[in-house]
Amino acid sequence: MRNNSGFSFIELLVTIVIISILVGVVGLSVLHRPGEARVAAARLQIRTFKQALQMYRMDQGQYPTQAQGLEALCVRPVRPPVPEHYPAEGYIDSRQVPFDPWNNPYIYLVPGRQGTPCEVLSYGADGEPGGEGEAADISSLDL
Repeated sequence: MRNNSGFSFIELLVTIVIISILVGVVGLSVLHRPGEARVAAARLQIRTFKQALQMYRMDQGQYPTQAQGLEALCVRPVRPPVPEHYPAEGYIDSRQVPFDPWNNPYIYLVPGRQGTPCEVLSYGADGEPGGEGEAADISSLDL
């Protein structure tokens, strides 16, 4: 008996066809709803910021200050209070704070608008406070 390990050429082709079909279906649904996709991407990024801020607080004993901003999640802050034990890789997988899907900076508030210690938000498609639909504010308080 011969032991054949690995995949046959036909198995690989079938897998590639299935993946191509799935990508096509998902791609078409996203293309028809780009606004919804941007809102979902902003929510996901804000959720990531929220988790990173919680990790920062657990490690450093407090959230980054307003002056330190979200940059404190990417690189060690130089403005006081400077953390003593800052991880070399930071708290998010980027050396710069990403922009929201509409190419606007995320807003970091200390304290948050509803009395919370901090808040991260995007003003949506219009880049202005308030709005509806795609232009509505997306806040870490709502996630």
